[in-house]
Amino acid sequence: MAEFLTANDKRTAYCAEISTDDLGKRVCVMGWVQKQRDLGALIFIDLRDRTGIIQLAFDDKTDKDIFDTAFGIRAEYTLCAKGVVRRRGEGAVNKNLPTGEIEIAVDELKILSVSATPPFEIVENSNVNAELRLKYRYLDLRRADMQRNVIARSKIGKIARDYYAENGFIDIETPILCKPTPEGARDYLVPSRVHQGKFYALPQSPQLYKQLLMVSGYDRYFQIARCFRDEDLRADRQPEFTHIDTEMSFVTADDVMKMHEGFIKRLFKEYLGKTLDGDFIRMPYEEAMNRFGSDKPDLRFGFELKDLSEAVKNTEFKVFAGAVSAGGSVRGINVKGGAKFSRKEIDSLTDVAKTYRAKGLAWLKWSESGEISSSYAKFLTEQENEDIKKLLEAEQGDLLLIVADKNAVVYDSLGALRCECAKRLGLLDPMDFKFLWVTEFPLLEYSEEDGRFYAKHHPFTSPMDEDLQYLDTDPGRVRAKAYDIVLNGTELGGGSVRIHDCDIQSKMFSVLGMTEEEANDKFGYLIEAFKYGVPPHGGLAFGFDRLVTLILGLEDIRDVIAFPKVQNASELMTKSPSEPDPKGLEELGIAVVAHNE
Repeated sequence: MAEFLTANDKRTAYCAEISTDDLGKRVCVMGWVQKQRDLGALIFIDLRDRTGIIQLAFDDKTDKDIFDTAFGIRAEYTLCAKGVVRRRGEGAVNKNLPTGEIEIAVDELKILSVSATPPFEIVENSNVNAELRLKYRYLDLRRADMQRNVIARSKIGKIARDYYAENGFIDIETPILCKPTPEGARDYLVPSRVHQGKFYALPQSPQLYKQLLMVSGYDRYFQIARCFRDEDLRADRQPEFTHIDTEMSFVTADDVMKMHEGFIKRLFKEYLGKTLDGDFIRMPYEEAMNRFGSDKPDLRFGFELKDLSEAVKNTEFKVFAGAVSAGGSVRGINVKGGAKFSRKEIDSLTDVAKTYRAKGLAWLKWSESGEISSSYAKFLTEQENEDIKKLLEAEQGDLLLIVADKNAVVYDSLGALRCECAKRLGLLDPMDFKFLWVTEFPLLEYSEEDGRFYAKHHPFTSPMDEDLQYLDTDPGRVRAKAYDIVLNGTELGGGSVRIHDCDIQSKMFSVLGMTEEEANDKFGYLIEAFKYGVPPHGGLAFGFDRLVTLILGLEDIRDVIAFPKVQNASELMTKSPSEPDPKGLEELGIAVVAHNE
């Protein structure tokens, strides 16, 4: 039966805070039983809290009732234990434990609650099925590695708050219930009981509110903001997530980047003890695509893309020549050391390329012994083969991978292949941090399917001054005052200088296919606010979950979120989402239509 704490039961220290400095002191600790070891005349219990483990000892000097109670204790029981700190017996020191030289000779013991046998053992780096862990997340979160992750997230959040406060940012909360957002991902909609038939949306970001705060004169805004997007999940994405969100007035893109680069340097110094010297690399979008096939390139390794189009545009090999004549390109990467890949492994790389819409993958393997095997060499002249080898700087031991197609397909497939090859060759050290800023993104993207332009980031991003002249005549040519901060192939955050001129904003809405009436219906409050003096402003939002994941060298953001969702956006522990109460739907004036999947 569970016992209760009294006024005299006060924890004096966390388990792992006790050390040899406390020898002879009487202490009170509380926590969960990691394990109990019954050695007959001796019983040892490893007691665990969020700081670690300390050993509780029961021997022939222990009161018999307490000894008998300890005998019946099992894993995950919750205890309150009091006793004197003493050295462990000779030969019993555990050098792998911070408290491994000491133990507590228990003279008072309370079982605060008993535990059923857990569905899995509460140990670090558990190999338990992920779904089982998430179903019993409250138990999974007891594991020491998970607790370190969650605590690390809290510490990183504090560093962010301190940094931005010291730099004059004001922490302001923006609404969670807001107006549905067009031109973005799908909203989560919330029905209104008071205004039946109308809906709020959960915010995809505080974008418009923080711009309005700039109009209001709060020239440096900051918020650790909860955001929501109804989109498909992946390892670095959740339907609800957290931004370190900022906005600044009277700034240029350079000002914004320097401010947030300073935060990253402060974070790495304070949390990891790592000094990041010098300014982060800045790379225009076009250069990033041409060199790495990605707008978030991983700089921890080479394998850069090379354009082979000029060398093969007149070849009789139709796969190469046809791609060039159709307006596409032929590009390749040199995977240094890739000649060790077997034919089966190369075929699997072809499958990777095909997932990015490539029709196939041309390759050449030049072994260390000098033997060459290739899927394309026999279709080219000797000179064409030599030109390709020269352009790709091929040597013995290398693997050349080539894709011929539309530029978008070539970039996507080779960008993915360079990362896949680096992974297979063991080149991705999670503690090797390579930062860069990708700048000068296209302002707009054209959808062949819809026959219209969409904003690359959002409709409030400012065009580059020198490209304004093309907004009416050649909008696809316009670059944006936008910037993403990238770490090891992952976008950590993104932002832009915003449009603060009413005429340019109206023109932007027009280019996006909105009539004046539609623009006013969707963004009338912003348009109205912009009539009253708008400072030039810009900002950036970091993906907090991604940032913590990368700093800790993890692969899945679920490992830094206390209660995450799974691939289909459900939560296994609470079994949400669930069917609503019919009475609640009636009050909202909503009927649910059955959907046959």
